[in-house]
Amino acid sequence: MANVVVVGSQWGDEGKGKIVDWLSEQADIVVRFQGGHNAGHTLVIDGVTYKLSLLPSGVVRRNKLSVIGNGVVLDPRALVEEIARLKEQGVTVTPDNLRIAENVTLILPLHQELDVAREKASGSGAIGTTGRGIGPAYEDKVGRRAIRLMDLSDLHVLDGKIERLLAHHNALRRGLGMNEVAVRAVYDHLAAVAPKVLPFMGSVWSMLDEKRREGKRILFEGAQGALLDIDHGTYPYVTSSNTVAAQASTGSGLGPNAIGYVLGICKAYTTRVGQGPFPTEQLNDIGKTLGTKGKEFGVVTGRPRRCGWFDSVLVRQTVRTSGIQGIALTKLDILDGFEQIKICVGYRLDGREIDYLPAGEHAQARVEPIYETAEGWHEATARKRSWAQLPAQAIKYVRRIEELIGCPVTLLSTSPEREDTILMQNPFET
Repeated sequence: MANVVVVGSQWGDEGKGKIVDWLSEQADIVVRFQGGHNAGHTLVIDGVTYKLSLLPSGVVRRNKLSVIGNGVVLDPRALVEEIARLKEQGVTVTPDNLRIAENVTLILPLHQELDVAREKASGSGAIGTTGRGIGPAYEDKVGRRAIRLMDLSDLHVLDGKIERLLAHHNALRRGLGMNEVAVRAVYDHLAAVAPKVLPFMGSVWSMLDEKRREGKRILFEGAQGALLDIDHGTYPYVTSSNTVAAQASTGSGLGPNAIGYVLGICKAYTTRVGQGPFPTEQLNDIGKTLGTKGKEFGVVTGRPRRCGWFDSVLVRQTVRTSGIQGIALTKLDILDGFEQIKICVGYRLDGREIDYLPAGEHAQARVEPIYETAEGWHEATARKRSWAQLPAQAIKYVRRIEELIGCPVTLLSTSPEREDTILMQNPFET
């Protein structure tokens, strides 16, 4: 039985929450391995909508263990607030069903303040972050000055760690015209939140290894999308972590041999939030229609998403960089009713044709999409639960996508509801 990694194969917002929730019925453990509460996963179960940012999507299922791995940056206040929101919806989160890596990096208020201040100071050069402190927290992690969850269990030595952190941050704050932060203010914040989060702390890498050896099924849940990867994405308009499938190993503490199958999630069209290149973006009625029908607004930020046609060049590239073995194609129903549907099959850059997205920022901004046109369909695909119920042209569209990206579609989602899913191949049984 394979342990499965789920990653976004576009710029995020592909519908990972629903797919992870759907797969989690077969899993024993669901693991978040990167990102922070900048993620936004929406689950619709029996008509009830759950919006998650930090917690793994499996947390809404009973008798499943959810894990936040060391590759995540954790805002303890956001964690407490999200747990409280779920409790109001009848979902109880306790140390019995949630474990957090002891070596996870913490996001502090000063990280959020710095994030917002730098975006504001960048003016037209702003990247378009969520302003939640994700990037500054990762910077402190690699700068070896971060406060980690385990540090909260030993408060009497915390002052020295905070002083080292503030030696860096207060210099930045002075340069940005911000007030300095006192050691005591950071200490009081951490001391207040410590008893609320420490009960969830554990040696996650060891526990996961033990569960794997017992034969438990593990589902690794990615956040954002592969095109936002700090190395392989549209730099600098990316997130601050590695979002490709290999991070599931590094961000959980399990070796690469623990991963059996990589499932990529992508929409039947393309969306993006924030700044950065978007070759197939439709700044016209088509883009507006996709956005309206698809309810394309960010779960975390509420920002409208930019919309465009399916880009097979980008998805083919992420299939390779993440080692994706199967695709879960979502939101096919949003294309219902289009007379014609375009698919990007290549790019033109400075007069020559290329079959990949170049790494350079300015080259990415200059690429022009090369389209082929597919015939649309008028019959509804919405809420269909078998391949045989789909219109012939919809099936042709899916088959053409498979050809172009070099990867089979193994799951097809036809609405936000959990059960409106067509399974062609079970990732856990490959």
